[in-house]
Amino acid sequence: MKKYSILTLLLLFAAGVFAQTNGELDKYRRNALGEAMVYHSEDTFGVEIYEAFEAIPISDKYDDHNIGLRVVANDSIPNVRRRSRGLVKAQYGKTLTAKDIRLNGEALESVLNNAEIAKFMVAKWFGWNMDSLEYMSPETATFNMRLIQERGQYNASDLDVAIASQTTRGLAAISDAGEELLGNTFFLVNDMTYVTAEERAAAAKTALNILGGIADALLGSDVGSSTAKAAGDIADSFTGFTVKTHSYLYQLQWNDSVAAIFYNKYYTETPDVDKIMAFLMDTSTFRMKYVAHEYEYSGKSTLKGKYERAELVKMSCTRSIDKNIAALQLAYEDFKVKVPVYEIVTNEKGKVLGYSAKIGMKEGITEKSTFQVIQRVVDPQTNRTIYRYVASLKPVKGKIWDNRYNAVLEQAEGSELTATMFKKTAGGEILPGMLIIEGKYRKVQE
Repeated sequence: MKKYSILTLLLLFAAGVFAQTNGELDKYRRNALGEAMVYHSEDTFGVEIYEAFEAIPISDKYDDHNIGLRVVANDSIPNVRRRSRGLVKAQYGKTLTAKDIRLNGEALESVLNNAEIAKFMVAKWFGWNMDSLEYMSPETATFNMRLIQERGQYNASDLDVAIASQTTRGLAAISDAGEELLGNTFFLVNDMTYVTAEERAAAAKTALNILGGIADALLGSDVGSSTAKAAGDIADSFTGFTVKTHSYLYQLQWNDSVAAIFYNKYYTETPDVDKIMAFLMDTSTFRMKYVAHEYEYSGKSTLKGKYERAELVKMSCTRSIDKNIAALQLAYEDFKVKVPVYEIVTNEKGKVLGYSAKIGMKEGITEKSTFQVIQRVVDPQTNRTIYRYVASLKPVKGKIWDNRYNAVLEQAEGSELTATMFKKTAGGEILPGMLIIEGKYRKVQE
């Protein structure tokens, strides 16, 4: 166990972060995330992509908030760009326009709201086990605050008092939980299609044949055709595929008005048929909102034969989704990931050399990335969570952890590391358990 001086221990207690040091670093407030994919029955690799997606766990930088919906059948999605069914689909050689993306995002929002996803994401927050049908019995179903207490690290008695008073405004613990936890609940829908090397090779061969024909016409010989044939044969021998993913992000709409309806009309810790039935019948209060989109596609292909087919598809899908999540974190403020400072790295004389955190290439970190160190504290006057700026960090060149799926098996550079090393570029003293967040965080109070 890392040893600290008495002064450092006092500082850690004062900062409210000592409980997050060493083995407790995973106890911080993550955003909650559920995920689903769009299934294309017409795709040759559709089943493999579905099976791969089912095997991909939620990123450990988010709390798993899946509620059972994992697949949206493309054929069940209506009214997109005058199509009778299905999203506007990304295809090889064709990119989606901004209008296509907006229409797809809005269509999926309608699908999620028609399926009442928001209501059941709320229900999971308040103790309903979405893997069981027990909650469907109005005679026995109840709510509780255990998950909110656990994820938010709230005092159980404070929550009990707040709930017992049957009001939300002015009750700091409940309002804070709403803003910090329920308000940061997301659902990500991944529309994954793919490009086979055969498609790419066919397109390359067509282009080369055209160029070869032009060369023959100009040179009066068959040199161009011979060159095109040789290049086409090489293209045909390149076998593999890449997954390309359009990810559509949705956020649970939770505010004081929604909270008041839930706590006053529906919340009950003892069986109450009327309240539970009213909750189940409510089709308008709880909604998901389309907030952001990201598209990831890399022309680099992984060769068949290097992996078994199923493993190849899983790796391609996992890395594609991870890239989109990393990009969405920068594109949409509320979706940003916060991770704790894992270790203060010192030399034998105690001089600070840098700071490490369990985040890396999977989260999109590069040498150009910038981070803030923030401290989560409770305002004694409002009893609400606030964030204070502590310092600024940059990753150290050559010390960025490659934590992408299968990076170790591929012996990728950086995969031998267990965390990313950072150096401080500005600010004050950094302690273990303080949080780092990429870019600038608007909730930070200087």
